[in-house]
Amino acid sequence: AVGDKYVLELFRGPTSAFKDVALSLLPHLITAARDAEGMTDDIVILTATSGDTGKAALEGFHDVDGVRICVFYPYGGVSQVQRAQMVTQEGNNVMVCAVRGNFDDAQTGVKNIFASGVAGKNLSTANSINIGRLAPQITYYFKAYADLLARGQIKMGDKVNFCVPTGNFGDILAGYFAKLLGLPVGKLICASNANNVLTDFIRTGTYDRMRPLYKTNSPSMDILVSSNLERLLYLLSMDTGLVAKLMQDLNSQGFYTVPDALKEAIQ
Repeated sequence: AVGDKYVLELFRGPTSAFKDVALSLLPHLITAARDAEGMTDDIVILTATSGDTGKAALEGFHDVDGVRICVFYPYGGVSQVQRAQMVTQEGNNVMVCAVRGNFDDAQTGVKNIFASGVAGKNLSTANSINIGRLAPQITYYFKAYADLLARGQIKMGDKVNFCVPTGNFGDILAGYFAKLLGLPVGKLICASNANNVLTDFIRTGTYDRMRPLYKTNSPSMDILVSSNLERLLYLLSMDTGLVAKLMQDLNSQGFYTVPDALKEAIQ
């Protein structure tokens, strides 16, 4: 507790990253799905990281039978501790590559590989573009609510606001999924650092990536192209044509503006 606020400590996993919650479970989900589908070829995990995902994914997937993993990180764009964690990772099935660019460049490269449909490879990812990464993250919203109930701080049915620092929008989207599943969520507060493209969007309805990318002491939030916001746009509009056009506008001109009704629904 901090005054009348509460902090959910998600850094107590094997790599001290909040993503350990999801990435400790994701290897089991992927291997279970592989076995259920009767797949025999290796699954290749391609993952971009701004720091946290990389090490957590390498730790989760190292020496998992039938899975190989390659992590791409922006050269000079992660902390020295995170870089050291990644390049010293043990395991016969792991590889780490530095990319001359920022996280958005690394993530775009991974997306382009998926879009190209590499023949003969079973590709997956540990990034939040994989819905399997988000599913376990829903659980700690319920756990936080249950903890507040157990402490007597709320009564069953009371709404709770969650303030979520986010760059790729996956963590806060998991909170929205929890709300859809029935958790009494009040407001989901999107917290940003100097790279405040998401908070600008929520306030104005215009998503504009045409801005400098600042290197901060929270590199996991040093992102200008959010991979999960389009999921929220779809869930609130149920209009695949609209979402496709917005994403095309983002790629071609660097920005898009949502209709007023959609902006109001998000707010």
